[in-house]
Amino acid sequence: MNKLLIAIVAVISIATGFLLYQKSFNLAQPEHSLFYQTPRTIKPFAMVDHQGTTFANEQLIGKWSWVFFGYTSCPDVCPTTLQELNFVYDELKAINENAQVLLVSVDPQRDTVEKLAQYIAYFNQEFKALTADHSVLFPFARNLGLMYAISDEKRDDNYLVDHSASIVLINPEGKIAAIFKPEHELGQLPIISGDNLVSDFAKIVNLSE
Repeated sequence: MNKLLIAIVAVISIATGFLLYQKSFNLAQPEHSLFYQTPRTIKPFAMVDHQGTTFANEQLIGKWSWVFFGYTSCPDVCPTTLQELNFVYDELKAINENAQVLLVSVDPQRDTVEKLAQYIAYFNQEFKALTADHSVLFPFARNLGLMYAISDEKRDDNYLVDHSASIVLINPEGKIAAIFKPEHELGQLPIISGDNLVSDFAKIVNLSE
C-alpha cells in the first residue's frame, strides 16, 4: 500500500512539475530581442514587391513579418543574413505558419524589380523583396527604428550603402512586435543568430495569444 501511495505521489509531482514548466515557458520573456509589450504602430506606406505588385500595410495583416533592410550589391551582411533566415525559415513557420520574410531594398537606383526577383529567389522562393523611392524608404526606416545611408564615395554605379543589420518582427496586426539586433564582435560580421530568432519567436507568439 505504501509503495502504491509513493507511486501516486510521484506521478502527481511529475505532472505538477510539467504543468508549472509549461506555464513558465508560455510566459517566458524574449531574451534576444527588444520586445515591445505594447506593439508600435506602422504609418501608412506603399512599396512594390519583386513581382511588381503593390505592397502596403494591408499585406502585413494576418502575417508575422520578418523585415530586413539590404540591397543586391551588398557584399557581406545581406547575403549572410538572408541565408541565415533561410536556414531557420521552416522552424519559424513551424511556430506559426503565417510567417513571411521581407527584404526592403535601400538601393532603388540599382535594384530594379527584375533584379530583386532574381536575387531573392536565390535564397528562398517564398521570400519577398520590396522597393520604393527614398521618399518612402526614409520615413519607413525611421518608423521601424532602422537607418541607412548611401556612401559619399559614390562613383557611377559603384558604391556601398550603409544600413542597419537588425531584423524587425511585425505582428499579424501590422504593428512592430520586436527588434533583433546583431552582436558586434571585432573582426566578425554583425549577423543575428537564427537560433535566437527561433527561440524568441516562440515566446513572442505565446505572449501574443
